[in-house]
Amino acid sequence: MNFEFLTVSLLVVASPGTGAAVTIATGLTRGTRTAVIAAFGCTLGIVPHMLAAVTGLAALLHASALAFETVKFAGVAYLLYIAWMTWRERGVMKIEADGVERSSWQVIQHAVLVNLLNPKLSMFFLAFLPQFIARNEAAPTLVMLQLSSIFMAMTFAVFAVYGVFAARMRQHVLGSPTVMAWLRRSFSATFVALGLKLALTQR
Repeated sequence: MNFEFLTVSLLVVASPGTGAAVTIATGLTRGTRTAVIAAFGCTLGIVPHMLAAVTGLAALLHASALAFETVKFAGVAYLLYIAWMTWRERGVMKIEADGVERSSWQVIQHAVLVNLLNPKLSMFFLAFLPQFIARNEAAPTLVMLQLSSIFMAMTFAVFAVYGVFAARMRQHVLGSPTVMAWLRRSFSATFVALGLKLALTQR
């Protein structure tokens, strides 16, 4: 296994992003179990990008400006929606529509959608992973699936750690209205910033 691949992948996964923010927010508001479920959902959201890259569909996003922009701005719109729902929540922060608590399946759906609407993941699989596949590799598809699986495992592990740590802090956080208000605003601002960053992403 290429050490450079592991190092760069870990840096990509551990860097602040939408999935990490969603998992941390879930841990703070719903506890350890739901945070791990959210981490699992974010990991599942990688699968369509991986399959697209393996089957060559990611090349469409790379070649077609319209396709890339469509997916990108759908992701921006969803991030801004999350930011708005977070900002307007006045009770315990749920980041959920109408303050209705999500089921485990809904948490997974939400987390999957967050990563599904991120075209940068397709670009990651299209531009980054192939660098670690030898030109004379007899089974390049199999190697790409193996590397992708490692990336997904790292994603789940790192996000789960983020979520569990946040869950451990929730008792100290939820008891303070001031801290909760600050967190709502911080997460809302984070989602807006991530949306703006995605909007400015170039192919």
